[in-house]
Amino acid sequence: MIDFQNGFFKLSPVEPSSLMSKVGPLLVEGESIVAAFKAIRDSVVFTNKRVIAINVQGITGKKTDFTSLPYSKLQAYSVETAGTFDRDSELDLFFSGGIGAIRFELKGNYDILALSKLISAYIL
Repeated sequence: MIDFQNGFFKLSPVEPSSLMSKVGPLLVEGESIVAAFKAIRDSVVFTNKRVIAINVQGITGKKTDFTSLPYSKLQAYSVETAGTFDRDSELDLFFSGGIGAIRFELKGNYDILALSKLISAYIL
């Protein structure tokens, strides 16, 4: 499992279809990607049922760790929008079951409020 306690992910938005080859086999019936983000090697996909963190490991990058974070275990979240000088936004997710808090920093001018609205629709 990804060690979420040591920092946060700095992510850039990407087309959800660009990560379908990686996460497609993990998706259950009726599950679809609503947002996708990529760091240098790692990625995060938000579906209509969960968050999937993709951690590429090793020098060759052939070994991959997938961590599934279901919205049913999400207790709360916090959003910080981008500012004039700080163009990044942040999303903090608070999970039960020993996972705790996870912070995602989203680079650029991403509509974090739209993503938070989607998350609200799935957890409320």
